[in-house]
Amino acid sequence: MESPLVVGVDGSDASLTALDWAVDEAVRHELPLRIVHASLWERYEGVVPAWTTDRPSGQIFAENIAGVAAERARLRAPDLHVTTDVLAEDASTALLREGQEGAILVVGSRGRGEFADLLLGSVGLVVAARAHCPVVVVRGDRHALEARHGRVLLGLGDHDVDSPAVRFAFREAAVRDAELDVVHTWRRPAHEPVDHPLLTGDGGAHFAERSAELLDKALEAAASQHPGVRLRRTTVEGPARRVLTERSAAADLLVVGARRRDGLVGLELGRVAHRVLHHASCPVAVVPRRGPQTMEGDRS
Repeated sequence: MESPLVVGVDGSDASLTALDWAVDEAVRHELPLRIVHASLWERYEGVVPAWTTDRPSGQIFAENIAGVAAERARLRAPDLHVTTDVLAEDASTALLREGQEGAILVVGSRGRGEFADLLLGSVGLVVAARAHCPVVVVRGDRHALEARHGRVLLGLGDHDVDSPAVRFAFREAAVRDAELDVVHTWRRPAHEPVDHPLLTGDGGAHFAERSAELLDKALEAAASQHPGVRLRRTTVEGPARRVLTERSAAADLLVVGARRRDGLVGLELGRVAHRVLHHASCPVAVVPRRGPQTMEGDRS
């Protein structure tokens, strides 16, 4: 059976928004949808004695969240194959494990109990930083959530030549019949002396040209596989995290890459991914790649 699109729900408004987005995404890609609710109710209420038929209130609450989510999904897409599960563990652990078998992992931008001043919920941040499948954090206004812009935005890193993020962005643009807006940023080296040959006259033209060459090389393979995708190629001077955040206001989905290194403990998010996850005006897809390279997103 095909790997499912996995969405985490907790009954919050943000998770229901993520659920609706996940349903639409599963329909686009013709994937089954797996709805997961993680709850630690057993830790706090204990295991039910064998001699009683009463169910703990925590278990009932958890099952109701999953059941309501499944019904909402079926009403939105009656032909979609939907399964649900209630897992007795913390949300981050459960979703990361589910993502090992999932095609895409979808979470809301904020969950139940998150402090109002947090820009991104802790579960979303941990999952986006550690998962080994693409993670979409659903955020943004109605125009973005309903895909009204007709545009997918890809932030291209220096090592994104035919990378998973590039291929993911092309697939998204193809299934949405959307324009793919690919942006690569460049900056003049701060350590170069002012009398450097490249900086005499129009030194910026040199860096812009190198940026355009890298962009063309990075897209060549995926563009040949998706000839019907409308491409906009842009090179911009400035920090990627600012440029992408601003341009996300006109996009339905922002795609960025993130490195994953074997044996590394902790969160693996560069500054670009971290910034857009907190501030983008549309859903953000973080697409992992393996390897030790330092990506543009980690230094901008």
